[in-house]
Amino acid sequence: MFENLTDKLERSFKILKGEGRITEINIAETLKEIRRALIDADVNYRVAKSFTDEVKQKTLGQNVLTAVKPGQMMTKIVRDELAQLMGGTATDIRLEGTPAVVLIAGLQGSGKTTFSGKLAALLKSKKGRQVLLVAGDVYRPAAIDQLKVLGQQVGVEVYTEEGNRNPVEIALNAIRYAREKSYNTVIVDTAGRLAVDEAMMEEITAIKAAVKPSETLFVVDSMTGQDAVNTAKEFNDRLDFDGVVLTKLDGDTRGGAAISIRSVVDKPLKFISSGEKMDALQVFHPERMADRILGMGDVVSLVERAQEQFDEEEARKLKKKLVKNQFNFNDFIAQIQQIKKMGNLKDLASMIPGMGKILKNVDIPDDVFKQTEAIISSMTPAEREHPEIINARRRERIAKGSGTTMADVNRLMKQFDDTRKMMKMVAGGNMKMPKMPGGMMRRR
Repeated sequence: MFENLTDKLERSFKILKGEGRITEINIAETLKEIRRALIDADVNYRVAKSFTDEVKQKTLGQNVLTAVKPGQMMTKIVRDELAQLMGGTATDIRLEGTPAVVLIAGLQGSGKTTFSGKLAALLKSKKGRQVLLVAGDVYRPAAIDQLKVLGQQVGVEVYTEEGNRNPVEIALNAIRYAREKSYNTVIVDTAGRLAVDEAMMEEITAIKAAVKPSETLFVVDSMTGQDAVNTAKEFNDRLDFDGVVLTKLDGDTRGGAAISIRSVVDKPLKFISSGEKMDALQVFHPERMADRILGMGDVVSLVERAQEQFDEEEARKLKKKLVKNQFNFNDFIAQIQQIKKMGNLKDLASMIPGMGKILKNVDIPDDVFKQTEAIISSMTPAEREHPEIINARRRERIAKGSGTTMADVNRLMKQFDDTRKMMKMVAGGNMKMPKMPGGMMRRR
């Protein structure tokens, strides 16, 4: 995400030359390029101008340390100001009341219903909440069915009233039902329109007045750029919501909405969504996003994602197997499954400092592990358990069974051996990295 902005900001920092002090003369061109980069990223012009003015004020007269180049100091100041512009720190969702009611608003097509399902999954798994989803969109026929499917996927009940066209009644009845069934959280999905209109605003305002939610979230499609910011402002003027959710962030290479929205609307950006999977929802951390925009990665988020898939008992068992050199294809495929659960591979790799730039022109397809899984699935249980028995004859059979070639099987066997050696070294504390296996990425 935000590749274009990252590239342009990196180029702007390289303009700054000289040592000693940063002056108005030697930063003029850099600030001009930063402002241009932000505007190209669809950041509101006033926000971009105010941002560069603030950076200029913080930068002027700064003494440059001997070990730090002027461009590096400018990067640090821009990073801190970007984080501040986007809110400074993460803002948690407020869940108060019995039950706590979360009202979801937004235009049609912004991803409201999908977000409702994702939020239910997040609150259930990470906060231990008993969640009830409410189908309050009575106009779009597919909305109720979509919410039912999502509820089934995440294991959350969906409250519906077939034939009732009054969303206020449905929401109030759902809250009563939640109290009876001991649900402590109610998420109300509401109707959207193709554009902001009076009927829509009256309806969502009436629902809010009736259910008195502890949290009202406005969902907006990040790919619409400044339109997203303008729509959020219109909604906030009428609805006075508590926070913003940006969806489809994986398709947004510019980032204007994420950067501008807090400054224009004066409400925190609380969640970002970047994928169709039900676990593809993250709490928004401004400082981490600033790091990613400037190509510094986001190691903290990467570790958090890994920990979500981490099983301590399984890890202990795996370590014992690694030390004894008993790591096999069953363990190998289990590790692949854990990696896949963490999300898009290119997105994960970009969280490692410096990797975003390296991977800029590298294509990592979503089905990168498909061939590997096919080859392992064509092995017998004994072969998966004891890889050392896989001779040339067995490799030929595995290749035929998986629809691959002998070269593909040989390549996987080599990757497996390299992985096993590396993991044994890590487990044994003798960390000397062998050459990493290739074949998963290709240049565009």
